[in-house]
Amino acid sequence: MNVRYFAAARAAAGVEEELFDLAPGATVADLLLAVLAVDRAEPAAGTPPLQRILSRSSFLLNAVAVRDRTTVLNPGDVVDVLPPFAGG
Repeated sequence: MNVRYFAAARAAAGVEEELFDLAPGATVADLLLAVLAVDRAEPAAGTPPLQRILSRSSFLLNAVAVRDRTTVLNPGDVVDVLPPFAGG
């Protein structure tokens, strides 16, 4: 699965995107656990920890909003992490 990070999620993850190879039947929740298990450098000063950002983020699975974290993923899926955006 390919995970793409946007805005504050990108800053906290320290990368724009990364690939994960999960077992068949893995869910969005499993993927998020794998994301948090990656050993990362400390985020830039003032950037909230990735775990906090993920807890407040929305997710797109292959460009479609997914709210149910028990949704099963397939090899080649793309998950976008969209933290809350401010402004108007």
